Order: sequence, then structure tokens, then C-alpha cells
Amino acid sequence: MREATIDKLHIFITMFIISLIMSVQGPIFTPYAAMLGASSVMIGIILSASQLANLTGNLIVGPLVDRYGKRLFIILPLFISGVLYIAHGFTENSTDLLILRSLNGFALAFLMPAALALISGYATNSRHQGKNMAITGMLGMVANIVAPLIGGKLGATVGYAETYMIIGTALIFIAVYTISFLRDRQMVVVKNNRSKTLSLLSVLKNHQLQLVYLTGFAVMYIHGVIIYEVPFLTVEHGVSTMNTGQLFSFMAIGTFLSLSLFFIHRFDPIKRMMFGLFSLCISLSALFNGLLELPLFLFLMGVCFGVIMPAAATAVTGAITREGHGRAFGIMSAVYSLGMIISSFVTSVIRTIISPYFIAFLIGMLVLTLIGYLKFRTQESVESKVY
Repeated sequence: MREATIDKLHIFITMFIISLIMSVQGPIFTPYAAMLGASSVMIGIILSASQLANLTGNLIVGPLVDRYGKRLFIILPLFISGVLYIAHGFTENSTDLLILRSLNGFALAFLMPAALALISGYATNSRHQGKNMAITGMLGMVANIVAPLIGGKLGATVGYAETYMIIGTALIFIAVYTISFLRDRQMVVVKNNRSKTLSLLSVLKNHQLQLVYLTGFAVMYIHGVIIYEVPFLTVEHGVSTMNTGQLFSFMAIGTFLSLSLFFIHRFDPIKRMMFGLFSLCISLSALFNGLLELPLFLFLMGVCFGVIMPAAATAVTGAITREGHGRAFGIMSAVYSLGMIISSFVTSVIRTIISPYFIAFLIGMLVLTLIGYLKFRTQESVESKVY
């Protein structure tokens, strides 16, 4: 028991440091790309391309994690990503940045599904699962509160290129740490019975997972709009990277607050997701109608994120056996990437014509309606079978 607790502590430490390091780049990417000559559309293409590479990697990693274990797919991407981030500091044009960002997106695609699957092995029931995911989320949000401030400060003092070199070096150090301390609790078991192997198709046909993936798509589409629009304040309105970093911190504070409410894990995860998505849509509506200022919206958005994301992870682990966790989390990460891909591209094209926040609201409400319909249809089907 004590050994498992120590191993889990190392996982939490690893996830915290990774979140801290990765979030440092948030305020500096857009102004760095603009400095290298990228237009707003090119920036959208770079973000979309990296997410497309991330999506491809997510679909590949699921079966590999289930077959070969999680630890390998945490350590190796950290080393590769560290090298690629250092290379970011030597780019001379936006084309180089596009290539490096895409390669990095593919490498990091292996990290999150493996980490989530590893954490899921340390829970004995749904409530413990929700708690573990919430603790992971809380640590990530603490990192996300601090990291944008660090990134904005570094960008303003040492420069954008040097900041990327610092990020890459730090990732290599954390990779060395994971080699020494990270343990895969569930040993890899080779199964000869192929009938027990869960295919990607069987995962996609799971009704509860369909609800999770739809919610995840909508949430990450909305998140993609924020990731695109907020840093553009630096380019278009002369806002400093330090101030845009502070704006991202508002979102992280909101998420940390909602993740601290451990009692909500007693409620059904699907209902928590629907409530969070509905609240997020209402907040978007208030924003583009001028009823909310951006800092307050980002705070409320963070609160909604803190409700939705642990619920989604808990719903995944409750909908499928542990043998399929790698595939299920891989598809979930791919859906997240798809939401970011579409969001980045659409936002870059329409932002001069119509508010991207309004389109995000429409997509959120459309998905919420579809989720309600699917949940009602599933309940109706179960009741008909009973009678």
C-alpha cells in the first residue's frame, strides 16, 4: 500500500512539472510566430497542423499502451519533445515553426493517454478514480496559474527563442526524473485470447463513450478559440505577454477552485459533463453579448473545465474494462485534438467576419442538444429491453 502511494506521488509530481513546463509557452507562441512573419491565417494553420499530428499520434498510441505498458510512452516523448522545443529557438521562419510544431504535436500525442491510463491503474472504484483525476487536474491547474505568468515574464525579459530553449531543457530533465522514479503498476500481460482484445471500433460503439467524446469535442473547440484569441491581444492591441499570461491564469484559478470541490464526484459523471457544458455555453453567450468581461469569463470557463474534465476521465474508466483504457483515452485525446484543429482553423478564417465566441456558443449548444438526445435514446432502449 505504501509503495503504491509513493509510486502515485511520483506520477502526480511528474504530471505537475510537465503541465508547468508545457504551459509556459502559452503567451509566447502567437507573438513569436508573428515575429517570424506568420499571418493570422498561418498561425491558425500551424496550430491546426500540430493538433492534426497530435490526433494521428493519439490514434496510434492507444493499442500500443495497452500492449506494451505506459511508462515507455511517457519517457520517450518527453526526450523527443525536449529536443524539438530547443530547436524552436533556432527557427528562422514560420515554415520551420510549422514543421517543428507538427513534429512536437505528434511526439506529445503519446504522452497524455499513457499518463491517464497509468493513473487509472491506481483506483479501486469510480469514486477513487474521480479523486485521482481531480488531484491530477488540480496540480495541472496550479501549474497553469503560475506557468503563463512565468512564460509571459520570460518572453518579455530573455526573449521568445530563449524561452523555448529553457522549456526544452526542462523537459529533458523531467524525462531523466521519470526514468528513475516512474513505475508502471500494472504489468504488461500478453493475451492469447483475441476475443478479449478491444478494437477501436468496439470502443467507438460504446454509447457512454460517445457522450464523453462529443462533450470533449465541444469543450476543446471552445478552448481552441481562447488559445487563439487571447494571445492575439499582444499582436493586435499591444497587450504585453505578461498581461495575456495573467488572463490565462484567471482560467486556471477557476479550474482549481472547482477541482477542489471533491464532493461533486459523488454525482453521475455524465450529468456533471452536461451541466458543465451548459454553464460554459451560457458564459459564452454572456461574453459576446457584452454582459461579461474577458477576465471574468475566463474564470467561469475555468470553473466549467474543472467540472467537465475529471468527469469525462471518470466516465471513460467506468464505461470500459482496464484492458481498453489505453484505446479509450487515446481516442479521447484524438477527439480533443480534433476540436482544437477545427477551432484553430475556423477561428483564423472567420474572426474578421463574425465573433469566434458566437460560433463556439453555437457548437456547444448543438453538441449539448445531441448529447441530450443520445442519452434519452439510450435510456429508452434500456427500458424497452427491461419490459
